[in-house]
Amino acid sequence: MIRLDIHRKLSAGSRHFELNVQLESSATRIALFGPSGAGKSLTINAIAGLLRPDHGHISVNDTVLFDSAKGVCLTPQQRRLGYLQQDYGLFPHLTVAQNIVFGLSKGWFNPRGRALPDSAQQWVDSFELGPILGSYPSEISGGQKQRVALARALAVKPRLMLLDEPLAALDAGLRHRMRDELALLQQRLDIPTILITHDPADVEKLADQVFRIRDGRIVQACSPKELIRCQSATPIITLDALKIA
Repeated sequence: MIRLDIHRKLSAGSRHFELNVQLESSATRIALFGPSGAGKSLTINAIAGLLRPDHGHISVNDTVLFDSAKGVCLTPQQRRLGYLQQDYGLFPHLTVAQNIVFGLSKGWFNPRGRALPDSAQQWVDSFELGPILGSYPSEISGGQKQRVALARALAVKPRLMLLDEPLAALDAGLRHRMRDELALLQQRLDIPTILITHDPADVEKLADQVFRIRDGRIVQACSPKELIRCQSATPIITLDALKIA
């Protein structure tokens, strides 16, 4: 069960934004769907512990990550969440092996000359990353970067996976292939996931329940099929339709 009650006001110059997200779900695969600027990434950052709400509550199953009323605010490390960012967040000066073990104990920061811990090695094997362990992020492909980021996220044995537009940086062909890989991975894992996306194809393949978010608030809860029907029913305005006679 995932429970969110997140309140945060943000200002930048004359611009103001209020995040006011409440949701509760027992679904294993949740999607936050909405346009850019809707508050999806802010919500994910609050769950991950990278953004502290002004007040509210965040819990995953029986673990309370944040509760302003009780003074609970676990650090990102204490939350033990896997976070796959849109740009993957790999450290350019670290090798693939060092990136994968970065979230583990300090003793594993430089794994050269020693075996990787089992929690990391299983994902190296699963994602076929062995041949590139000594490479740097600039030397590997987009698909390999995503697999490295996934291996790093899964090595910490997370209680929840956060997927922030995980396919947006890929070209169309690779996006389709990696979407299928992520769906297969979700089937293998007994780990709940929260996906944020603006792409209905991601929702259809990678989610069981959808929460539509707009202007910092949840405006609808629906199934992926309901979302697809809603999107299909929305009329498409072409340039020809906008021409003035």
